Amino acid sequence: MCGRYAASRRPEDLQGLFGVEKWEPEETLAPDWNVAPTKEVYAVLERPVKDAEEPDPVRQLRKLRWGLVPSWSKTPEGAARMINARAETVHEKPSFRRPFLARRCILPADGYYEWVTGADERELEVRGKKKRPRKQPYFVTPADGSVMALAGLYEFWRDRTLPDDHPGAWWVTCSVITTEAEKTPLAVAPAEGPGSLADIHPRMPLMLTPDRWDAWLDPARTDPDDLRELLAPPEPGLMRAYPVATAVSNVRNNGPELLEELAAPEEITLF
Repeated sequence: MCGRYAASRRPEDLQGLFGVEKWEPEETLAPDWNVAPTKEVYAVLERPVKDAEEPDPVRQLRKLRWGLVPSWSKTPEGAARMINARAETVHEKPSFRRPFLARRCILPADGYYEWVTGADERELEVRGKKKRPRKQPYFVTPADGSVMALAGLYEFWRDRTLPDDHPGAWWVTCSVITTEAEKTPLAVAPAEGPGSLADIHPRMPLMLTPDRWDAWLDPARTDPDDLRELLAPPEPGLMRAYPVATAVSNVRNNGPELLEELAAPEEITLF
């Protein structure tokens, strides 16, 4: 699962890193160390520029709303429940199969947050028997300090209650693709606590390594079998995880202090 992440990089840095050709300064977002569903986030995508003379796709940095609203939906209600798409079924689910073929994006992040519970409770969650209570939050981030490129999908939704010229007539929304969490040891693990991503949560967001960025963003690639090969998890051992303050559990809290590593978890969890 990916239900909260941090995104503090400047658009100028993202432009250079991802080879962005078009970005509108009026779409600047403030650094966000506690990105929650329905917030606006940066996304890297490729599509033709509206009203441009050339119809070729252009790599753009855009701001989207996190929580996908299918184009056929009558209302935007439920967007907060569509923040994730499972890699195993994204090609066949009605809400995701069209954007999977035509509207893929990268969501840049510093890393993501996940809350650890005991093994018995995690097993109940996997089987859908119990809502998982949040306990000790951990921050998961690339061990080398690089930007975490989350595989995402985006979609357009038209609000038919508004006139065509209304600035809110069109919504552009997105989801993060998730996959089964790694069971191999973390590159850097906390002194006490989980030793792998699977110890933290059974799912993890799918991180795209730089060698897959161009293929993932290319709208000309529409073969589902070809695209599904890009959903393979990256090689293991690229991530580190460490405990952070429980203040991140409140979405109203936001600042770089949320990423500060704790010497030890704030509360005891069972493994």
